Amino acid sequence: MKDSKILGWDEEMRLVSAAASVVALLFFAFYLRHDSVLRYGDAVAHINIARRVFDSKTPGVLQLGTVWLPLPHLLMIPFLVSKAAWESGAGGSVPSLVAYVFAVLGIFRLVRGSLSLLPGVASRTAAYLAAIILGANPNLIYLSTTAMTEPLYLALFIWAVLYFCEFIQGFDTGRRSAASSLEKCALCLACAEWTRYDGWLLAIVVSIAVTILVHVARGYGQNEATLGRALRNFVLIVAAAPTVWLAYNWAIYRNPLEFATGPYSAREIEKRSATPGFPAHPGSHDVIAAGEYFLKAAEDNLSGASFERGWLGIAILGSALSLLLDRRLAAFWLLWLPFPFYALSIAYGGVPVFVPSWWPFSYYNVRYGIELLPAAAVFFSVGIYFLSSMVDRRPAKALIVVLAMAWVAASYVSVWRAQPVTLREAWVNSQSRIALERELAANLHRLPAKSTLLMYLGDHVGALQAAGIPLARVIQEGNHRTWRQPSDPAGLWERALADPGALADYAIGFDDDPVARSARRHKLVPLIIVETPGQRPATIFSTHTLARE
Repeated sequence: MKDSKILGWDEEMRLVSAAASVVALLFFAFYLRHDSVLRYGDAVAHINIARRVFDSKTPGVLQLGTVWLPLPHLLMIPFLVSKAAWESGAGGSVPSLVAYVFAVLGIFRLVRGSLSLLPGVASRTAAYLAAIILGANPNLIYLSTTAMTEPLYLALFIWAVLYFCEFIQGFDTGRRSAASSLEKCALCLACAEWTRYDGWLLAIVVSIAVTILVHVARGYGQNEATLGRALRNFVLIVAAAPTVWLAYNWAIYRNPLEFATGPYSAREIEKRSATPGFPAHPGSHDVIAAGEYFLKAAEDNLSGASFERGWLGIAILGSALSLLLDRRLAAFWLLWLPFPFYALSIAYGGVPVFVPSWWPFSYYNVRYGIELLPAAAVFFSVGIYFLSSMVDRRPAKALIVVLAMAWVAASYVSVWRAQPVTLREAWVNSQSRIALERELAANLHRLPAKSTLLMYLGDHVGALQAAGIPLARVIQEGNHRTWRQPSDPAGLWERALADPGALADYAIGFDDDPVARSARRHKLVPLIIVETPGQRPATIFSTHTLARE
């Protein structure tokens, strides 16, 4: 196989692309029909953050807010212009579906291209095995039908590692494409940095590796001018993404680290939700326990209970063999970076991960374990490749591959039988929320079509989405100038809370949120109270009628 085919687009890439596209579309139709696309509360939030950019009392980029990075929302915007795509959630799924296809393509090209100097049939077999492990994973398939950010990040993660590997190969073979591969790697890293904070650690590690490689290459007589330009462009692109995000947070919130230390950060949310006398989440201030919980989440994303240990064991074996037998594959170790990132985040970043089989026997952020799927796919297939290369007879080689495929199939069948853990997490944590939002939506739908609503959107914006009420009819917490700290008295949100009747026709309050407190202060009449188990009650107030003393 020629290098151009190995590193570019060919019939095998078309085949993998077509297969991944069919899987993505079929399962999207299945999960959409079975009411599963909007089960994650975060997916609903992502969709409505994107929608608010153009459907709001105060439209614009300020509606992107902070904490969550902006790229997923920016990519969703064109697909949410349609009211039907917004209400169904389908518009928010499009970037994830496309990312799924690119992730499968990327893992195939990564393995095939890195093993290309070794026997062709064996390297292609390993590449197909890696693509099947990634693309057939039930948890990735489900997440890819939603507006969650993990599929997009995984695609960018894989392609960043792919282009980094091609950059290294370009140095080894003297290809002129090395500089181009480095710039493409930088673009993938920048997009990853704007998708999830995992990308920041990835960018730092790759930047250090690139800098070392460039300086080493200069010492061996490589073209210094070309290397210098490539390194400069790489650094500028990679540094631009976090710099712009920090500047945005400083300009809008007067705090460049608002996403990490502000009231909506993971650490502050955990502080508010902590119960006195109860222990912190598992792994808090214990990086070893934190790592164990993350690995358990990864195992739950890879297989059912009977096959969990084998996956990581074979992947670790593949990692060791890659270093011992072919050090050109050392760049694959970047795929393990999610492990230290999440171990540290759980231990010191206020990020809890609950798995159903360990205390507290619940589901929360189990999906984070999917971040190790690329490492499992690559190192499992590489491990099988090296094991098969240690035997001479073709029947023995074929038997090893068949047994590996049988292991993968059995693992994924066990996942489907128990239901993917990400789907279970979404359903368990959404039952009471969706029940409240649907009942509230039914009542909101009865209000006059032109009426203006006052509502805090942080918890139950899904009710407006379900009712099909344009967000431009709603005065919400994002309708003010956030750079005015601690509040903006002239902002629409603050003025509406100060005098609901002057700016809104109805107010929707939840227990003791800002709207409910304003309604009590102004003695507004409660028209309807919506209550469901496990959720704070929602009250619809008329702003033009005062309660009698």
